[in-house]
Amino acid sequence: MSEALIIIDIQNDYFPGGRMELVGAEAAAERAAFVLGRFRAARLPVVHVRHESVQPGATFFLPGTAGAQIHPMVAPLPGETIIDKHDHNAFRHTELMAVLQQFTATRLTLCGMMTHMCVDTGVRAAFDLGFPCRLVADACATRDLVHNGRVVPAADVQAAYLASLGEVFAKVVNAVDVDLPRTWRSPACVCAKPFLPVSSSR
Repeated sequence: MSEALIIIDIQNDYFPGGRMELVGAEAAAERAAFVLGRFRAARLPVVHVRHESVQPGATFFLPGTAGAQIHPMVAPLPGETIIDKHDHNAFRHTELMAVLQQFTATRLTLCGMMTHMCVDTGVRAAFDLGFPCRLVADACATRDLVHNGRVVPAADVQAAYLASLGEVFAKVVNAVDVDLPRTWRSPACVCAKPFLPVSSSR
C-alpha cells in the first residue's frame, strides 16, 4: 500500500495582500509545509493542486498572475507533480486519478485551502473514489461567510466542515500526528481498493 499527500490550492491570493485573503492562511501553510517535509523525508509521493479561475467574472487565481502561483512555503521541488484544475473538485477534468494510479496510491493525506470549498469537495470526491482519507485540520484555512445576513466566523466555518468530514469521509488529525509510515484507518473506511475509472489518461 502507498500513501500520497495532496496539497490543495495553497496559493498566493489566499495570503495577506492577495485577492481572497483567508483567516489563518500563514499558520495553515506552515503546518502544511511541516507535513510536506515529512512526506519528502519518507520518500512518499506528493501532488500539488493549483487552481486557475477561467470562468467569466473570476476575481482571484487569474491565469498568469502572481496570485495564482503556489505559495513559497509549500513550493514544489523539481520532479514533484503539479495538477492544474479549473473546478472545485481536483479530480474533475484533471489527471489526478491517473497520477495516483501511477503512484499506486491506495490512501491519501490531504490539506489546503479553502476548507469549505475545494478541500471539502476534494476529500468527498476522494472518498467516493474509494480512498481512505486523512485530513490535516491545522493545515487548512477558510474565511468568514455570510448566511441570512449573519456573519459566520471563519473559526465556526472551519469547525463545522472538519466535524462533518470527520464523521464519515476522513480521519481528521493535526500536523504533529502525521508520522510516516503509520497504520491508520479512516473512520468509515470499509473499502480497500480505490475505484479505477474505465478510461484515464496521463
